[in-house]
Amino acid sequence: MRKQLLFLMMFFFLGMIVTNLCAQENVNEDNLPIDGLFERKHVKNRKPIPYPSIREADVLWSKKVWRIIDLREKMNLPLYYPTTPMDGRYSLIDLLLKGVVGDDPNDGKLGPITAYSPDANDEFKVPMNDESEILRRLGAGVETRMVTRADGSQSEEEIVVGPKTLEVKQVMVKEIWYFDRNYSRLDVRILGLCPIREYVDESFEGTEGVEGGVVKTMVFWVYFPEVRDLLAQHEVFNPRNDAQRRSFDDIFIKRYFGSYVAKEANVYDNRGIQEYTVGKEAILESKRIESEIFQWEQDLWEF
Repeated sequence: MRKQLLFLMMFFFLGMIVTNLCAQENVNEDNLPIDGLFERKHVKNRKPIPYPSIREADVLWSKKVWRIIDLREKMNLPLYYPTTPMDGRYSLIDLLLKGVVGDDPNDGKLGPITAYSPDANDEFKVPMNDESEILRRLGAGVETRMVTRADGSQSEEEIVVGPKTLEVKQVMVKEIWYFDRNYSRLDVRILGLCPIREYVDESFEGTEGVEGGVVKTMVFWVYFPEVRDLLAQHEVFNPRNDAQRRSFDDIFIKRYFGSYVAKEANVYDNRGIQEYTVGKEAILESKRIESEIFQWEQDLWEF
């Protein structure tokens, strides 16, 4: 009788232990239920793959190029969505803003990532130390709007508006293509990212007096090698497999994005293509720059 009672007590305690272990597997670090089969830890603990070392004597040829990633293209939609953080994922602009401003935009503390002013130049020499300037460029501030009250009456009131990250429709990428004779290959390295906000300004008047116009403004520059740690630790939605999601760092390093060339380094103060040609000619000029880089590598192995 005592042996049977002892066995029953052992089975009871073993059942309690297994139940507790199963319950612990279904909660995350914050003791909240997991929305999935398991808690995702692989990407959170990732580190970016370090760049190979480059000697100045090994670089025989290089060219700086500025590209535009249009987030409205189907291939680039994973960088634009989600519009609000969900499932542990952020959009690219929300993630950059989190790294630059911090988790709480109202605490007055800037994040570990340095934002550089796009007004002076794109050489990462003028840091933006004013948080309000960064948020203002994203449309944050006080706006006067018509508010409908419960009794049906309307009145103008001042409303505090947060950063309008949904209006960031493009991202400029500054990169440098180079040929490394040590590895005998043409390679590319991204130097910086700059979100571009595109919105309609109702006070704008066109040349014919038409009110309302589309305005594009560069928000800030971030130095890509500095932001790689943050990009490598956040997932990007993979439409083909939820279990194998890429990180933002994978997207940029492996070139999983669509873009077009907007500018190349030139003697005319690095002027952009849109400054000297428009329309179809601008598209052909962009293709010419890409073809020139590709053809330069092909000519190396021509016999």
